[in-house]
Amino acid sequence: MAKVEIYTTPTCPYCHAAKALLTDKSVDYTEITVLDPALREAMTQRANGRRTVPQIFIGETHVGGYDDMAALDRQGGLDPLLAQ
Repeated sequence: MAKVEIYTTPTCPYCHAAKALLTDKSVDYTEITVLDPALREAMTQRANGRRTVPQIFIGETHVGGYDDMAALDRQGGLDPLLAQ
């Protein structure tokens, strides 16, 4: 299984949806809460300038946000990426 990291904030509904999708797939993930400005800046740099949450990384691949991950799942691309 690939290492999954998700950058979140506590009140973000898209963050909750992304975590629920990963949980439904029985995927363990590391959650990084970006309330600290230094953590948000690190996320922004890693996510090619994107400042919104969630930002999801599977292995070294930047998937994007929840909508991006859900679209990837609908297209059948999420499970193979998670299986790396």
